Amino acid sequence: MTQASSVNAKEYTTSAPQKVAFLGLGVMGYPMAGHLARAGHHVTVYNRSPAKSQAWLAEFGASHAHAATPREAALQADIVFCCVGNDDDLRSVTLGASGAFAGMREGSVFVDHTTASATVARELYAAARTLGLQFVDAPVSGGQGGAQNGMLTVMCGGDAAAFEAVQPTGMAFSRAFTLLGDSGAGQLAKMVNQIAIAGLVQGLSEAVAFGQHAGLDMNQVLDVIGKGAAQSWQMDNRGKTMVADKFDFGFAVDWMRKDLGLVLEEAKRNGARVPVTALVDQFYADVQQMGGRRWDTSSLIKRLK
Repeated sequence: MTQASSVNAKEYTTSAPQKVAFLGLGVMGYPMAGHLARAGHHVTVYNRSPAKSQAWLAEFGASHAHAATPREAALQADIVFCCVGNDDDLRSVTLGASGAFAGMREGSVFVDHTTASATVARELYAAARTLGLQFVDAPVSGGQGGAQNGMLTVMCGGDAAAFEAVQPTGMAFSRAFTLLGDSGAGQLAKMVNQIAIAGLVQGLSEAVAFGQHAGLDMNQVLDVIGKGAAQSWQMDNRGKTMVADKFDFGFAVDWMRKDLGLVLEEAKRNGARVPVTALVDQFYADVQQMGGRRWDTSSLIKRLK
């Protein structure tokens, strides 16, 4: 599905038009910003590569704008949305003379959709507060397909007032946009999500590989067990592609390793025991060594063949 066709499929029941900025036009941010535009908001975009901003404007209309720096993008914005790569990328677009915080007006809200650490979320929340700004950590689940279809699940941490100010607008690209606690709670919830997925994908990989070794028609088996207690999103959406040895879509192994690294660091800090997650992280390292850095996370099965 192309970005253009997917955004047209979304039905918009969001807030009154607002001036918003979107920082980071990667595989997630590009369609997310597009949904905001389609919902009637005036969007100013920023991307480290200006060509991506220009391509976005060509697709979504000259009534929007692009900026040379995060600070310029944030000027006059009611809400600044962001989706970049990691903690350092996030600091680079928020802090300093050219960062978004330097351009935001008092009382406006920065909403961070990056999957980052709870530590950086709390750090930037505190920095924003000292400037009279508001900050919500809001990582997403649903992958590239969810972003394109406007059906992301958004897990938020921060102050209730800031959350309530941005939630109606964020529904342009979401099916659920939920406050889960104080600053950092959104990032911690995303870690819970990734722990659950890691173990599930490894179990599904072993199940499919076992069935293939046993000589079963695994497409038929998946149809049957998918109607029972073994059913999951991963089975419904990745089971048969695993059987077909196709891994050229979805959430990349490199990204999952980054996320699991955040989980393992947080577990050391809070004392949680995550032995299966640590093991699956090493299995993903094996997949990287096999050349699968950009394969979909369901490629765990490649280790077993």
